[in-house]
Amino acid sequence: MASLKELKNRIHSVKETQKITEAMQLVSVTKLRRAKEAVQNASLYQSHIRDFFIKCAVDEFSLEDLSPLIRGTGRSEVYLFIVCTAEKGLCGGFNSQIIRFARERIRRVIADNKQVKILTIGRKGHEGLYKEFSSMIIDSVELPSKKEIDFAQAHNIAQKVISLFTSNVFDLCFCIHSEFKSIIQQIPIISKIIPVDFVRNYKDRKEENLSIYHYESTVYSVLENILFQSISAQIFWSLLENKASEIGARITAMDNATRNAGRMVEHLILSYNRQRQMRITTDLIEIIAGAEAV
Repeated sequence: MASLKELKNRIHSVKETQKITEAMQLVSVTKLRRAKEAVQNASLYQSHIRDFFIKCAVDEFSLEDLSPLIRGTGRSEVYLFIVCTAEKGLCGGFNSQIIRFARERIRRVIADNKQVKILTIGRKGHEGLYKEFSSMIIDSVELPSKKEIDFAQAHNIAQKVISLFTSNVFDLCFCIHSEFKSIIQQIPIISKIIPVDFVRNYKDRKEENLSIYHYESTVYSVLENILFQSISAQIFWSLLENKASEIGARITAMDNATRNAGRMVEHLILSYNRQRQMRITTDLIEIIAGAEAV
């Protein structure tokens, strides 16, 4: 049985931890507002830039003339999976949920006798996949956890991915990340990055009356640049969506931790009072017994 001093120290320690988890929860609530707004803005930007690209491409080119980034390589032998997780823990089952989802997808592709390459974004993803798929991880990207995600980071990742594609390292690229539904619900999803999901939109747009654009440079160079921006925008949106999910999961985890700490403090105080009462009772019995002996 713990002594009164030990119980008192534990009560103090748990209360201090409770203050930390409560503060982390409040900070995360503030961050979530900004994160959700950033996701909405990125989604709108992504939609507009893809819409503009589709209009220009339909006006000027046939599908066969477009970049391999759109029409693909004609092969599906090598898959690149971009797996987005958090840099840190303390966000419940957020990271493990994504890692489990990624493992299932990777194993499924391997079972079809396809090759797999992995690019991890976030330290937790690299740690979670390294043991089983170390030979398949071709690169890892760590994003500073204290800074907000900006477009330049997505731009650099897009450059890396496109460079790998043009070097014939992979045929298909998919991004695995979490989609934010609510504070208590974040769902792992997979989205195609390369080839750009364009064919269906292309066929739909072909029937529309499209605006006429005037290009300062050559049409092809404009489209190449817009295509790169489109891929960057999609990766940017995935990173922001994943970040919002991480923050939502952290709010829930810290709320649960704060509640659990409160219940633990109550239990420890009860144990402390019971033991203190037992000690007082024992002392009284000894005093009374001593008085009777005299």
